[in-house]
Amino acid sequence: MNTHNSTYSLGRLRRLAGPVVMASLAAVLLSGCANRHHVIVGSIPDDYRTRHPIIISEKEHTFDIPVASSDRKLTPAMRETVRGASDRYHTMASGTVTVLVPTGSPNYGAASLIAREVVDILVDDSVPRHKILMASYAAPSPEVEAPIRIAFTATTAATGPCGRWPEDMLANGDQNRNYENFGCSSQSNLAAQIENPGDLLSPRGMSSIDAERRGVVVEAYRQGGATLVPVK
Repeated sequence: MNTHNSTYSLGRLRRLAGPVVMASLAAVLLSGCANRHHVIVGSIPDDYRTRHPIIISEKEHTFDIPVASSDRKLTPAMRETVRGASDRYHTMASGTVTVLVPTGSPNYGAASLIAREVVDILVDDSVPRHKILMASYAAPSPEVEAPIRIAFTATTAATGPCGRWPEDMLANGDQNRNYENFGCSSQSNLAAQIENPGDLLSPRGMSSIDAERRGVVVEAYRQGGATLVPVK
């Protein structure tokens, strides 16, 4: 009788243990699916956004205007370069603008004359005259004509230099790792396209609601999707 009861109890335990084991196995499989994204990401130990971060810092921006020794005034192309520098200044900065004249170069006399015209164009483009400084810099060679240089500093988004190849990119191909220079160019291009670096730090404030335009849109919706009146 005791032997029969023991056999019966053992069989019953096996039947009860079956569903428990299956439930445990299902839970393990489901947890693996839930962490599938984590497993894939975790297999790549590096991230190009971490290796090539976009850094916001103060940077000097320069615009060179080539000048020949025989020049006596700005050409149309030179004027466009000056206006382009002025536009960038208004967009990016509010400090001083320095007009640098080369010294020790064959075109020193022409550059000194034309630099005054550069200042006049900047003033005409709403750059305050008291924020424009005249200075000089040493030409790299007494035999080479150096340009007039417009310079100002501004807060800029940028990455480090690209083109770093410290190791063979095919040496450890079985490790599923990005090579050192991966993502550098795309990060640099993204930083160059950002007009206001402050947008990377915090969002801009929302503008006020155009109540008149909102009324037009709501009324058109009430009329069953009638054509909206274009904004003038």
